[in-house]
Amino acid sequence: MFVPAPLRIGLFALACAVIAWLSLSPTESLPQGLTFWDKAEHALAYLGLALVGAFAFPTRLGRLAVGLFLGGVGVEVLQSTMGLGRQGDALDALANSIGILAGLSLVLATRAAQRARVR
Repeated sequence: MFVPAPLRIGLFALACAVIAWLSLSPTESLPQGLTFWDKAEHALAYLGLALVGAFAFPTRLGRLAVGLFLGGVGVEVLQSTMGLGRQGDALDALANSIGILAGLSLVLATRAAQRARVR
């Protein structure tokens, strides 16, 4: 199914905006300590961004990976410096990175399987 590039890129921009808003919105009641679900939420969010990003930019996966990584780390830095009750966490940045790696690995594995099926 063909989806025009502007629509794919717009969807990716919207997904990035939603994740940024969720990550940087002030909150008064943040969960404290290391919880599995919090890290899983980070990984799943960035896995989703990687999948949508690969749909938007199918020939730029390397640049996408770098951009998402920098964005994931940048969000954590902003959380720790903006003074709105958020706390940056290196383990959250790691979970973000694991999500990116998982998403792009899934894309590459799917592409490899499609190429193998065509042969």
